[in-house]
Amino acid sequence: MSNVMKEYFLDLDRAAKDPARKVAWCTSVGPAEILRAMGFEVFFPENHGAMLGATRVCMETIPVANAHGYSPEICSYLTSDIGAYIKGITPLTKAFGIEEIPRPDVLVYNTNQCKDVMHWFEYYASEFSAPIFGIHPPTNLPEIKPEYIDDVARQFEALIHFLEPVIGHPMNRESLKTTVALSLEATNLWSEVLNLAQAVPSPMTFFDSTIYMGPIVVLRGTEIAVKYYKDLLGELKEKIQENHAAVPEENKRIYWDGMPVWGRLRDQSNIFKENKACVVASTYCNSWIFSDFDPEDPLPSMARAYIKIFINRNDQYKEDYIERMVRDFKIDGVIFMAARTCPNNSNSSYNLPRKLKDKGIPTIIIDGDLCDLRCYSDEQSTTLIEAFLETI
Repeated sequence: MSNVMKEYFLDLDRAAKDPARKVAWCTSVGPAEILRAMGFEVFFPENHGAMLGATRVCMETIPVANAHGYSPEICSYLTSDIGAYIKGITPLTKAFGIEEIPRPDVLVYNTNQCKDVMHWFEYYASEFSAPIFGIHPPTNLPEIKPEYIDDVARQFEALIHFLEPVIGHPMNRESLKTTVALSLEATNLWSEVLNLAQAVPSPMTFFDSTIYMGPIVVLRGTEIAVKYYKDLLGELKEKIQENHAAVPEENKRIYWDGMPVWGRLRDQSNIFKENKACVVASTYCNSWIFSDFDPEDPLPSMARAYIKIFINRNDQYKEDYIERMVRDFKIDGVIFMAARTCPNNSNSSYNLPRKLKDKGIPTIIIDGDLCDLRCYSDEQSTTLIEAFLETI
């Protein structure tokens, strides 16, 4: 894992310094397959934001963005990242010796997650005088209608025409089919990996998955991601055969809804381990399962996959989805993380926890944030989680 991610970032750094290569920035649930098929090396600012959160460097950089007019109430990936850029620092320096993030030749975003990514990418398009293209799908969907797929597929086609002058030649459609096929294989393997946590005891936890997910976010459409998940799947199957428990003496199984608190992964993992509870499934890590990809029908299948994601669905869909997960993973209780700066990926505000509780599924809400630890209380969260685990 370390080697895969290291080489990915080092190659991005080399590409940014090579006039013959092109770098595209992309949102994490954006059309990376199109970019890779057209020869771009792809950088994901949200991944950089998560690194800033996990290393807690964000606590130095969020206030810088706030001082430059960005509200503390908006996405802390955005404020962490823009603050780091203004401050001239990156966790890539300590991790890999990379002095700065790769400069973009083009920026491509998709508002299937939220509109904050639009403001985020527009800032950098202005800073770097780089061309920018946005995909704007329908949102909060109860169902996926054919006209929605047609709409987004046409936007993908327009993106290709927008990018062809940047690379200087037409897109190779066979290359797109190959890239989508690799993405499909990797995402199916990732789905298999996550589903292995249905085993009792589970060989992995949600906190493991937040690390394992790196390649499916930043290396979709590559053979490297496919090989990584084949290897990981094999190792986890061996653990199941050996009856290995990620949490020794596991006796409670938890579902985590919402974002990770990146700066407290280890601390939270220890809380559950000490209470013999395993967080076996999550909404977040499943966000990169795109089983609708079809190499023979790339753009419409990508459109379906990218608008179908959990964060882009209505509350009834989310309620039914979590119920299925509770059943399939033998879940004893659901923890909702209400992220202060990420309302789109916080599902506790519109009565969903109460609805699940009325169906006999224990739930609890903890306050926090993906990056900004000023919104998270260690003492309060620990008390709430331990009391919840004792109750169930």
